[in-house]
Amino acid sequence: MQWMRKAAVNGLADACLTLAVRMYGDQPYAREVGHVGEAAGGATSTRVMEGHDVPADVLTSVIHWLRKGGLRKGGLNPIDKLDELRSEVLEGAKHCGNEGCEVVGHLKDFKVCPQCKTARYCGAACQKEDWTMGGHREKCGKFER
Repeated sequence: MQWMRKAAVNGLADACLTLAVRMYGDQPYAREVGHVGEAAGGATSTRVMEGHDVPADVLTSVIHWLRKGGLRKGGLNPIDKLDELRSEVLEGAKHCGNEGCEVVGHLKDFKVCPQCKTARYCGAACQKEDWTMGGHREKCGKFER
């Protein structure tokens, strides 16, 4: 996540977007690393804040990274991207790290791998299957903050 932040600070659009999405989704370390505080510049309007189940300072940081990533320049509005993120959180999406799993749900319902804190699973069976046959064993522990 620290490398992601460095790339985002240097204006790499993909890194900015990824950091914003991970912060909004409360993925491990993202909010800690991506927080911009006063550097975000300008307050976010109350209308934009409505309907989002994330703290105001996180939402301000997410908007900062979306703008820095060039969403506005590309014709897309950061607020539209926020609405897309909100609908994914409300409706659910596939978050299980096991490739064969088709469970759709809310990010908060998926358990994080206690060792690497990057992979998420819908349950113990999927975690065990990914560990033994999905290749997570080789990747786990190689990631650090």
